[in-house]
Amino acid sequence: MAPLGRVPVLLSRLQRSLGLCLAPLLLGLALAVAPGLAPAQVGPATAAEAAELDPGSAFVVVDGVELFRVRSSNDYSAEQRVEAVNDVLSDTVASNDPAEVSVVERNGLPVIAIDDKPLLTVTRRDGPEGVSPEALAEIWRRQLGRAIERGRQERQPATVLRLVLISLGMLLGAWIVQRLLGLAFRRLFPQAMVPPDREAEVGATDLQGSRLLLRFLLRTLQLATWIGVIARCISLFPVSRTWLGKIRDALADSLASPFLPLGERSYSVLDILVLIALFLLLAKGLGVVHQLLRTRVLRYTGIGKGSQEAIAFIVQYTLLFVGSLVLLQLWGLDLSSLALFASVFGVALGLGLQGITKNFISGLIIIFERPIEVGDFVEIGALQGTVQRISLRCTEVVTLDRIAIIVPNSEFLESQVVNWSHGSPTSRLILPVGVAYESDCQEVRQVLIKACQGYGGILSEPPPKVFFKGFGDSSLDFSLLVWISQPMRQYEIISDLNFRIEAALRDHQITIPFPQRDLHLRPGSLQLSLPPELSDALRRQASSRRASDPPAASPESD
Repeated sequence: MAPLGRVPVLLSRLQRSLGLCLAPLLLGLALAVAPGLAPAQVGPATAAEAAELDPGSAFVVVDGVELFRVRSSNDYSAEQRVEAVNDVLSDTVASNDPAEVSVVERNGLPVIAIDDKPLLTVTRRDGPEGVSPEALAEIWRRQLGRAIERGRQERQPATVLRLVLISLGMLLGAWIVQRLLGLAFRRLFPQAMVPPDREAEVGATDLQGSRLLLRFLLRTLQLATWIGVIARCISLFPVSRTWLGKIRDALADSLASPFLPLGERSYSVLDILVLIALFLLLAKGLGVVHQLLRTRVLRYTGIGKGSQEAIAFIVQYTLLFVGSLVLLQLWGLDLSSLALFASVFGVALGLGLQGITKNFISGLIIIFERPIEVGDFVEIGALQGTVQRISLRCTEVVTLDRIAIIVPNSEFLESQVVNWSHGSPTSRLILPVGVAYESDCQEVRQVLIKACQGYGGILSEPPPKVFFKGFGDSSLDFSLLVWISQPMRQYEIISDLNFRIEAALRDHQITIPFPQRDLHLRPGSLQLSLPPELSDALRRQASSRRASDPPAASPESD
């Protein structure tokens, strides 16, 4: 099936996968949110308080479960009223003594009491209009009674054992759901879910964008399942639920506190983290779009590989720029407040980021003027390789040894670059050949031309040519000129032609000489000129040897 024809099949499989995985995802998210949900209040106060939270209010909490909201009074803030109430409730739940929650009247206001000890005075500010303090106090009394009874029941050994077993079952279920999700994705998308080392084996090298998207979806579903189950297990136990609430409140206080004023608003650490996460998600998604655009759309248009890369690059960064502006506006940032930041950023670019700025501008020039393109075989100094990827800051070049080298874009504009593929990939190779002086030059020419015939690595047009360069010290020097259309194979082609030339010259008994020197000695004495120091040393040595030799015997002695 053609690649384009598989798109509807992949879409239908994706819909089926989403249908299979939507249930555990929603279950996990619901379980993650469930521990933080407070019991619904009785009366018209529920909708109003849920719609708009009052910053001057605080929750009464029992074992990490928020019961109801208390507002500030004339003498005390909401936090002060709630702090004392929560401490008393914590001690009451932890003790085994009987506790009776009642409502008594003091100074004309209903007071919630535990064992006749005042706990909380209910005022008209605590409830919405239309609800009397007496009715609201009765509602809160029932909630407190149920919460105390539930907290003591959860601390019973039998209940703790049952909750432990439930937690283990939920963790086992999460593991099973994770395995089932992986199995479902492998069944629905067999080629897109193969490991990277088996891409060539199964023929899935063109599914990188789909693979990234599907793996991200699978990991998101699995992570949501685990987060929901773990959060639900923590919420089953009162102690862990209480500590979780304290940690959540501490993080909320530290992360949600505004510290960065921009325009009319101030932003917290949590706001910054959310913005960074959105930017990373946007960049990752646009990377997948860039890959799909190159492999699924532009490759079927018939345009060059370099043009495909340039179009995909421009689309990716245009969407990144527009998406960044949309994210900033949705985030609530007034873009006019960025004027000061933009000026400071411009100064930083001019001073500390000169190299990055230079490479950035060089990348724009390379992309739009296109002196080099993806797939070109280039030579920069001692580096030769094929351009694999062009980005705003650098260019990836893969050498003939299959080594990826990252080259800053400014190097292509400031250095001398040989682009073997620019305009036309046809290029010329020169092979020097030397033969002995007794060789026939016309025969050498014919042998070199014949050595090139039948070899597919060179072009037949223009045909190979042989030039007689001159007379060398030890050989007659020729140059064989051939034209090729694959510059990245030049070393392989030169090696193959050298093998063929050597065999052809050997068949025709044409000698390939090596450098040699002839020494001619004339008859007569040979005069040697020695340094004076060496001459004196030789004379002294000869004199000492003559003095040490014994005298020869005379004839008279006989």
